Amino acid sequence: MQTETIGRYEVEYSGVQLPNSEQWGAWVTVYGPSCNPMHRNPVMPAHRVAPDCSFASESAAEQEARKIAHTLVEARTRNV
Repeated sequence: MQTETIGRYEVEYSGVQLPNSEQWGAWVTVYGPSCNPMHRNPVMPAHRVAPDCSFASESAAEQEARKIAHTLVEARTRNV
């Protein structure tokens, strides 16, 4: 699982092997600002992104998850 800070948001993204398959899915969690450094505020709980897509490798799934995470955070900051 990779972690990245985008503006005020912390993003975790990963490739998760799909059940009974050699394929991988892309997963993202987005945490927003929190007044307590010991508590992360999930604004988008862990979920599979691009559910219609599967990937041949974990790294390919992570790359897609990262790209989608950036898009989600950019959309969220535009609307705030």
